[in-house]
Amino acid sequence: LSPRPPKFMILNEPETSLHPDLLAPLARLIARASARCQLIVVTHSDVLADAISEQSSCKRIALEKAFGETLAADNEPTAWEWPGR
Repeated sequence: LSPRPPKFMILNEPETSLHPDLLAPLARLIARASARCQLIVVTHSDVLADAISEQSSCKRIALEKAFGETLAADNEPTAWEWPGR
């Protein structure tokens, strides 16, 4: 909530080491910050993800692991093709 927020910010597992009672206030802060900059939040906490979804209009992408491959099952595929190895 800086007076000069960055245009883009990534929060990687911001719930780490937080007491569960602080997840809802954290979600409110994230929602407020998202009004002023683009945010990506990576989390393992369904509670935090649900709370953020209730506070803001965000796009939620759930990742699943299948046969060693990480997939975004409910998301449209990317518009590009990765080069072969």
